[in-house]
Amino acid sequence: MSIPFIDLKTQYRLIENQIKANIEGVLEHGAYVMGPEIRELEATLADYAGVSHAVSCSSGTDALLMSLMALGVGPGDAIFTTPFTFIATAEVVALLGATPVFVDIDPVTFNLDPDDLRRKIRYVRENRKDLTARGVIAVDIFGQPADYDAIEPLAHNSGLFLVVDAAQSFGAVYKGRQVCSLGDLACTSFFPAKPLGCYGDGGMVFVNNEELHQLLVSIRVHGMSVTDKYDNDRLGLTARMDSMQAAVLLAKFGLFPGEIEKRQEVTARYAELLSEVDGLTPPSVPEGNVSVWAQYCVLARDTEQRTEVMGRLAEASIPSGIYYPKPLHLQKAFADLGYVMGDFPVSEDAASRIFALPMHPYLTAEDQETIVKVIKG
Repeated sequence: MSIPFIDLKTQYRLIENQIKANIEGVLEHGAYVMGPEIRELEATLADYAGVSHAVSCSSGTDALLMSLMALGVGPGDAIFTTPFTFIATAEVVALLGATPVFVDIDPVTFNLDPDDLRRKIRYVRENRKDLTARGVIAVDIFGQPADYDAIEPLAHNSGLFLVVDAAQSFGAVYKGRQVCSLGDLACTSFFPAKPLGCYGDGGMVFVNNEELHQLLVSIRVHGMSVTDKYDNDRLGLTARMDSMQAAVLLAKFGLFPGEIEKRQEVTARYAELLSEVDGLTPPSVPEGNVSVWAQYCVLARDTEQRTEVMGRLAEASIPSGIYYPKPLHLQKAFADLGYVMGDFPVSEDAASRIFALPMHPYLTAEDQETIVKVIKG
């Protein structure tokens, strides 16, 4: 049995000639860094997202880091975000000397809980005189948009910026709007496993504000000025995307809208098949939203059932995974924040029961039936 967790080979076969032609184009012109493919990709994806500017960069992590640098985040700033995500979201906050303040998640979407966000903002302002509440990073976990109708006004009415961490959700739609058009800045990742991925590392920041756009362009290349790369206005990074990755993304973007539709078909089949399995709760998306299903994560009844089901899948050589087994507030890297088990009960409960099944646009009905048959035992 061979059911891939993510099937990049089938996708490659569909666009092999275009991929090779685009890479050959880079080899011919030789502009391996900031070549013409970079400008074309930025213009194409800015138009798709519905924003004025897109700034490509070397990874989704650097997209977040650049955004916080452009917003002037530093020591003494409190940045509110979720503990139920990949470490990069909070890591960039700590790298700048600021303090991640974790907020628990909604038990259905696994995204930031607006009610707990309100409580945490109030707590910091009333009890942490050493911190200044500065901003919110909302993560669209597993490709599903967060509750922006609640989060965005809460952030802005509190005088906070909002960064959308769309590392897993580029192409997702929130009530008719592309998620990367939301917030003050939106960041995504083009890691190969993402819904739109390159063949290495890559990322992008989406923004409408011209001042922030100019800061991002400067920060991306060592804080250079607009006139001379050897005249540096600020400290920055080496955070450019290379031309090869842009060439790959331009080829893959032609498939992307159709792949999002195929992902909806795959998830609909999963939901129907898994409805027959006692104890498992398939994911759901609020009406009016479109998830890009970066992962398809199911909740087991408890840790024991998860272990049992994943064991059956492993015996049948069907891959599965856990996103995320340990919330960030319990990670050694953030031990200095002083959080303990029980501080974020919804995140901790999800971490103890959640697991991911194979998910990609080319997953066949037959393979899904086989997966669920194995789950049933």
